[in-house]
Amino acid sequence: MLPVNSTRSIFSTFLVVGIPGLEAVHIWISIPFCAMFFITLVGNVTIMMVIWKEQTLHGPMYIFLAMLAASDLGLSLFTFPTMLRIFWLDARELTLSACFTQMFFIHTFQDFESAVILAMAFDRYVAISRPLHYSSILTNSIIARIGLAIFVRTLTVQVPLPILLRRLCFCHSNVLSHSYCLPPDILKLSCSNTRINSIFGLFAVLSNMGVDFLLILLSYVLILKTVLSIASHGSRLKTLNTCISHLFAVVLFFTPVICLSVLHRFGPRLPSHIYVLMANIHFLIPPVMNPIVYVVKTKEMRDKILKLFIKKGTGESQVAFIS
Repeated sequence: MLPVNSTRSIFSTFLVVGIPGLEAVHIWISIPFCAMFFITLVGNVTIMMVIWKEQTLHGPMYIFLAMLAASDLGLSLFTFPTMLRIFWLDARELTLSACFTQMFFIHTFQDFESAVILAMAFDRYVAISRPLHYSSILTNSIIARIGLAIFVRTLTVQVPLPILLRRLCFCHSNVLSHSYCLPPDILKLSCSNTRINSIFGLFAVLSNMGVDFLLILLSYVLILKTVLSIASHGSRLKTLNTCISHLFAVVLFFTPVICLSVLHRFGPRLPSHIYVLMANIHFLIPPVMNPIVYVVKTKEMRDKILKLFIKKGTGESQVAFIS
């Protein structure tokens, strides 16, 4: 995406790693990763296709779900293939330009997903606190503006990161400690002054995912306040049940990030493969689990998917019979 003046660096490529200490069993490890990648592709593409085709699913909740599926799909397409190349072919080399491009798209989709999860929290708050005004508050125009705001905010923060990295030279080493390119990992290898990069990187994380997480917590405080004002115990449980899928998405996305940050800064020094596995969980598990959770927990989505495949299967059978 961005050209790199490699004459300023001793190294013109980076080397990514698989799972340290488990290189001998990379082929076996690749089997569950292949299954996860397949589930991710099928699950998220199916969700987007069903929401696109079914007019009854063109409501705020499902539009945000389609946006979540799109961000999950994008994140997977820039992480899984690199890992599988390492596991299958031991292909570890990435040029500086390829590395910075991958880093840009990984963090773009990551920030986009964080913002979409926040938008979904707002959707749940409006649906529970203002049910009679839900459709008038979350109109198509408002949803489009939210989507545009997410897009602009994400690019505004992420575009400068590879530009700032381009000015650095790399001479300490060219071996990264993860299976893909991440800014803190790259900065460790630089022999230039990285203060600006570190400050801007911290600002990017706090202003995006940090703020999103706090606003999501605030949304659920307000949701709980509304739920506790409901007299019937059964109605409380029914109302909270509408948030279960979203809560799973919040936990799956934010828990690994928080745990990894705490361990890096305050925890005991653990073997490197523990950090690699936790980073993999953060980037790889949400795209796999989100479509499963939403299909299992959302009856309307599940029914529409079953209807689509049954209809498709019936159509193919009729064509075969006529032939």
